[in-house]
Amino acid sequence: MINLNNVILIGMPGAGKSTLGVLLAKALGYSFIDTDLILQHREGQLLQEIIELKGLEVFKAIENKMLTELDLEKHVIATGGSVVYCEEGMRHLKSQGLLIYIELSYETVEKRLHNIKTRGIAMDKTQSLHDIYIERCSLYKAYADMVVNCDGTDIETSVSKLLNILEENK
Repeated sequence: MINLNNVILIGMPGAGKSTLGVLLAKALGYSFIDTDLILQHREGQLLQEIIELKGLEVFKAIENKMLTELDLEKHVIATGGSVVYCEEGMRHLKSQGLLIYIELSYETVEKRLHNIKTRGIAMDKTQSLHDIYIERCSLYKAYADMVVNCDGTDIETSVSKLLNILEENK
């Protein structure tokens, strides 16, 4: 039996975690939160500003601390793409519910991300989008309780896919 206390969506920026999360929460009768929005609210800055002004390592530390402080029930949680760099935060999330990796091909992620420089993506200035895709995919898979490939599916189909998987594993 799986832990459906919370459903936590992980994956690359542009994977649709927030959009899927809202619709999934509605279908499950859960509340919805987006950890990127919590982080921005707590810091009073946009993600990109935090990264630019405080640096990548400080951003990751802030994100990790925020994740470890989450104590929720009956929520769908859309996470930032960089949460997989937060080992302590990921362990805490795993204890809070079911981690689902929303998997997409690199080509799909690249098509969806038009604003890579202003979106607040936690990446070193020397890294390309492809570099972080390769680096993160193995981490997403390592942490995930389930992997759901949403490549080539519209939002409604993706939500149906997630609901069916959750129903099958109750």
